[in-house]
Amino acid sequence: MRTPAYKGSITTTGSSEAIRFDKGLFRQNPEFRQKASVEAHVIGPGTLLVHVVDEAPAEEIREDPVVTAFLAFLEQDAIAHPERITPLSASRIERAIELTRGVTVSDEDVIPDDVTL
Repeated sequence: MRTPAYKGSITTTGSSEAIRFDKGLFRQNPEFRQKASVEAHVIGPGTLLVHVVDEAPAEEIREDPVVTAFLAFLEQDAIAHPERITPLSASRIERAIELTRGVTVSDEDVIPDDVTL
Protein backbone atom coordinates (compact mmCIF):
# COMPACT_ATOMS: atom_id res chain seq x y z
CA MET A 1 0.00 0.00 0.00
CA ARG A 2 1.46 3.28 -1.07
CA THR A 3 0.97 6.39 1.06
CA PRO A 4 -0.62 9.33 -0.74
CA ALA A 5 1.60 12.13 -2.04
CA TYR A 6 0.46 15.74 -1.94
CA LYS A 7 1.58 18.39 -4.41
CA GLY A 8 2.57 21.80 -3.16
CA SER A 9 4.61 24.88 -3.93
CA ILE A 10 6.82 27.32 -2.12
CA THR A 11 5.41 30.83 -1.99
CA THR A 12 5.52 34.06 -0.01
CA THR A 13 2.96 35.00 2.63
CA GLY A 14 3.41 38.54 3.90
CA SER A 15 7.10 38.82 4.71
CA SER A 16 7.55 35.07 5.30
CA GLU A 17 8.21 32.11 3.06
CA ALA A 18 5.50 29.42 3.08
CA ILE A 19 4.79 26.00 1.64
CA ARG A 20 1.29 25.47 0.20
CA PHE A 21 -0.18 21.99 -0.19
CA ASP A 22 -3.28 20.63 -1.88
CA LYS A 23 -6.37 20.86 0.31
CA GLY A 24 -6.63 17.06 0.23
CA LEU A 25 -3.68 16.81 2.62
CA PHE A 26 -5.59 18.72 5.28
CA ARG A 27 -8.90 16.95 4.67
CA GLN A 28 -7.31 13.52 4.99
CA ASN A 29 -5.02 14.49 7.89
CA PRO A 30 -6.98 16.77 10.23
CA GLU A 31 -4.10 16.98 12.71
CA PHE A 32 -2.58 19.50 10.27
CA ARG A 33 -5.42 21.94 10.98
CA GLN A 34 -5.01 25.70 10.59
CA LYS A 35 -3.12 27.30 13.46
CA ALA A 36 -1.54 23.94 14.45
CA SER A 37 2.05 24.30 15.59
CA VAL A 38 4.40 22.35 13.36
CA GLU A 39 8.10 21.61 13.33
CA ALA A 40 10.22 20.79 10.29
CA HIS A 41 13.45 18.80 10.08
CA VAL A 42 15.65 18.58 7.00
CA ILE A 43 16.44 14.86 6.86
CA GLY A 44 18.31 14.85 3.56
CA PRO A 45 18.96 16.99 0.51
CA GLY A 46 15.57 18.10 -0.81
CA THR A 47 13.71 16.14 1.90
CA LEU A 48 11.76 17.73 4.72
CA LEU A 49 9.90 15.99 7.54
CA VAL A 50 7.06 18.06 9.04
CA HIS A 51 5.17 17.03 12.14
CA VAL A 52 2.58 18.56 14.45
CA VAL A 53 4.01 19.73 17.76
CA ASP A 54 1.62 19.11 20.61
CA GLU A 55 1.91 21.47 23.50
CA ALA A 56 3.55 19.01 25.91
CA PRO A 57 5.06 19.69 29.31
CA ALA A 58 8.72 20.71 29.08
CA GLU A 59 9.86 17.76 31.19
CA GLU A 60 8.30 15.26 28.79
CA ILE A 61 10.82 13.49 26.56
CA ARG A 62 10.23 14.36 22.91
CA GLU A 63 10.29 11.64 20.30
CA ASP A 64 12.76 11.73 17.44
CA PRO A 65 10.65 12.63 14.38
CA VAL A 66 12.85 10.69 11.97
CA VAL A 67 12.66 7.50 14.06
CA THR A 68 8.91 7.99 14.50
CA ALA A 69 8.44 8.39 10.73
CA PHE A 70 10.57 5.31 10.05
CA LEU A 71 8.61 3.22 12.55
CA ALA A 72 5.34 4.38 10.98
CA PHE A 73 6.70 3.32 7.58
CA LEU A 74 7.63 -0.12 8.97
CA GLU A 75 4.18 -0.48 10.51
CA GLN A 76 2.42 0.36 7.23
CA ASP A 77 4.67 -2.03 5.31
CA ALA A 78 4.08 -4.85 7.83
CA ILE A 79 0.32 -4.37 7.55
CA ALA A 80 0.38 -4.23 3.76
CA HIS A 81 2.85 -7.13 3.32
CA PRO A 82 2.73 -9.50 6.31
CA GLU A 83 4.37 -12.18 4.17
CA ARG A 84 7.64 -10.21 4.39
CA ILE A 85 7.84 -10.69 8.16
CA THR A 86 10.08 -13.57 9.15
CA PRO A 87 11.28 -14.59 12.61
CA LEU A 88 14.92 -14.24 13.57
CA SER A 89 16.79 -17.49 13.39
CA ALA A 90 18.31 -18.98 16.54
CA SER A 91 21.78 -18.46 15.05
CA ARG A 92 21.18 -14.73 14.51
CA ILE A 93 19.88 -14.32 18.04
CA GLU A 94 22.92 -16.16 19.40
CA ARG A 95 25.23 -13.96 17.27
CA ALA A 96 23.57 -10.79 18.64
CA ILE A 97 23.99 -12.07 22.20
CA GLU A 98 27.64 -12.85 21.48
CA LEU A 99 28.30 -9.39 20.00
CA THR A 100 26.68 -7.55 22.91
CA ARG A 101 28.00 -9.70 25.79
CA GLY A 102 29.46 -7.44 28.47
CA VAL A 103 28.02 -4.26 26.94
CA THR A 104 26.03 -2.14 29.36
CA VAL A 105 23.85 0.76 28.27
CA SER A 106 21.57 3.25 29.94
CA ASP A 107 18.78 5.54 28.73
CA GLU A 108 20.92 8.39 30.04
CA ASP A 109 23.87 7.52 27.77
CA VAL A 110 24.67 10.27 25.27
CA ILE A 111 25.86 9.34 21.78
CA PRO A 112 28.79 11.61 20.81
CA ASP A 113 28.23 13.99 17.88
CA ASP A 114 30.97 12.32 15.81
CA VAL A 115 29.17 8.95 15.78
CA THR A 116 27.16 8.20 12.65
CA LEU A 117 24.47 5.59 12.60
